[in-house]
Amino acid sequence: MRIFVDENIPLMTVTELRSLGHDVHDIRGTVDEGMQDDALWDMAQQEERILITTDKGFTHYRMRQHHGVLVIQLRQPNRRKIHARIMQALTRFPDSEWPGLLVVMRDIAQSSWRVQGRH
Repeated sequence: MRIFVDENIPLMTVTELRSLGHDVHDIRGTVDEGMQDDALWDMAQQEERILITTDKGFTHYRMRQHHGVLVIQLRQPNRRKIHARIMQALTRFPDSEWPGLLVVMRDIAQSSWRVQGRH
């Protein structure tokens, strides 16, 4: 799967995703680090990647066509908890389900939306 991770995603998650064979674009430590959300969104869409972030602002894209969005929203986040919820979501939804799917993983519950007319 092609994945775009926001800079707030733990490095341990990037490492594990790559070890599982995923193509992961990590903007951490690049000139793109700290870019505005709209530019980050556009880059993820142009590269046809699922976007993984802890920024709940990306939920407002749920009605647009996209390649998948995973938002991690925890009350007391730390890198282990964020990592665990990401891995749980990626296990729960097969690669083929992500286009047009937005998933918000909270401490216990999850919510999901699907864009009508998937691409």
